[in-house]
Amino acid sequence: DVFVTDVVMPGMDGPTWVRTALRDRPDTKVIFMSGYAEDIFSEGRPPVPDAASLAKPFSLSDLTALVTRQLEGAD
Repeated sequence: DVFVTDVVMPGMDGPTWVRTALRDRPDTKVIFMSGYAEDIFSEGRPPVPDAASLAKPFSLSDLTALVTRQLEGAD
């Protein structure tokens, strides 16, 4: 129901992975987590629609609340 992925990963970054995965599951909600302050999404690629972001470090309650918000926003 929700993709939760880091932004910076070895090999394929999170946004690229999500764009690929959304081809098969276009209605899946997305949460990106990152410990980087710079805007890594500004590399000339379009943003992932309706994706939420969670800054590291975060608590389990922060993650749970954001997952709940994403799911409640589901169609």
